[in-house]
Amino acid sequence: MPPQRVFALPRQQSLLLPAVLNPFVQEQKLTKADKIKCALLGLVLLPLRCLLLTVVVLLTWPLATLVTFKMPLKGAVEPMTGWRRFLCRTVIAFLGRMYFFSLGFRVVVRGRKVSSGEAPILAVAPHSSFFDAIVCIIAGLPSTVSRSETISTPIFGRFLRCLQPVLVSRKDPDSRKNTIKEIESRSTSGGVWPQVLIFPEGTCTNRSCLITFKQGAFIPGVPVQPVVLRYPNKLDNVTWTWQGPTSGTLLLLTLCQLYTTVEIEFLPPQTPTEAEKKSPTLFAQKVRGVMAEALGIPVTDHTFEDCRLMISAGELTLPMEAGLVEFTKISRKLELKWDNIQKELESFASIANSNKGGRIKIEEFANFLKLPISPVLQELFALFDRDGDGTIDFREYVIGVTVLCRPANTEEVIQMAFKLFDTDDDQSISREEFASMLRSTLGVCDLNVTKLFKDVDADGSGHITYTEFRSFALTHPQYAKLFTNYLELQRYQALQGDDTDIVGYFSCVRSDESQEESTSDKKDD
Repeated sequence: MPPQRVFALPRQQSLLLPAVLNPFVQEQKLTKADKIKCALLGLVLLPLRCLLLTVVVLLTWPLATLVTFKMPLKGAVEPMTGWRRFLCRTVIAFLGRMYFFSLGFRVVVRGRKVSSGEAPILAVAPHSSFFDAIVCIIAGLPSTVSRSETISTPIFGRFLRCLQPVLVSRKDPDSRKNTIKEIESRSTSGGVWPQVLIFPEGTCTNRSCLITFKQGAFIPGVPVQPVVLRYPNKLDNVTWTWQGPTSGTLLLLTLCQLYTTVEIEFLPPQTPTEAEKKSPTLFAQKVRGVMAEALGIPVTDHTFEDCRLMISAGELTLPMEAGLVEFTKISRKLELKWDNIQKELESFASIANSNKGGRIKIEEFANFLKLPISPVLQELFALFDRDGDGTIDFREYVIGVTVLCRPANTEEVIQMAFKLFDTDDDQSISREEFASMLRSTLGVCDLNVTKLFKDVDADGSGHITYTEFRSFALTHPQYAKLFTNYLELQRYQALQGDDTDIVGYFSCVRSDESQEESTSDKKDD
């Protein structure tokens, strides 16, 4: 029997990609009737609503300026009290309702919002639009978590300051730690601070599912009241995702509707168990499950980082969907960081760009490795192609390189592979030695290695030194699996004391190994 292979991870059913629609894409297709209706309504509603919005903004802005006058945003920030709090909770809250009324929103509220003593944190989902800010008005102007850049926005930045938001800066490496600390402080203040309202998804989706919740709302270990949003309108004029209508288009469509219905449902507060207090992830999953059940939609493990990967994929001329790998889950299981995934995406793009579908076929795979299609290369390709559809997507590529190739690309393997190539033991590999060894490894008699040899021979000396060989191997881990296959078979022959030709044996066992591959190599991810 051939030697059994050992891989870095066991079979992982949980790494299967869920069969759900891309949550970050919204297709907006207006029928001819929709366009005519919008145009006719817009002739009357657009100027009227613009006038009302202007009046509301002109009334709210000086009042918001007065309320936040000389109030610091950072440092020793204290909760509003006295006349400031009274104006916020009454006049500004009323003007906020008038603002959304001017936009044409019809609000339906279900359930009961509890006090800050019962649930210091409000978790709102799904987050699908800038119009979701209406929940802040309905909830009584709780504090929010917002990007620090938003505070500098003319006029609306002053309105946001009335909420005394917890500010997040993606440029500050300590921002996440400080944000969590501030949320904990406010949520355990015993009612001194108002409730904290958080959109735990962290980015906008198309409401087809609930993506992974960030842990910020669940780290304090205090009761959380879930709040779900629905927009049960025939025409979707609110959904604002990474691919879809622009904010200006959605605003114009909204102003041209007779009304836009939004349903806000306050679900019963969720109190964490002792286990959930110790594990915010468990608490977040429970709350998300409750909200998904109320909405009747599935959950997925996509996160904001998938959006970033989608954008990076688009910049690399790949389909944006290539970046949908459920980043958080796959990075946690494979112990990968963002920079690692980003580099793998660039490597994947260098192979897949010749294929407009953003997937790698065996021809592109062989061309990238500068090797012919052979039984050995087909097996390596099959290890990457986890669903057996004849192509490798980015998710499969990341798993393949991380689980199969990098663990095999050790210093010991590199040294042994170099010694195998260096048949005359002169501490360098000639073109003839290089070609001869690859012919044996791949089982290909007529093999042209000129291009590959030049890539490895960095200084163009006509000989490959160990430094050059090692440098190439570390940056091209895909070759490691080819070498380890060959080394495994050499060890097997040595243990058996058999002088059968290794290459011949390697070809013979290929069909036998295919059965084992389905249970050993092809993990369910």
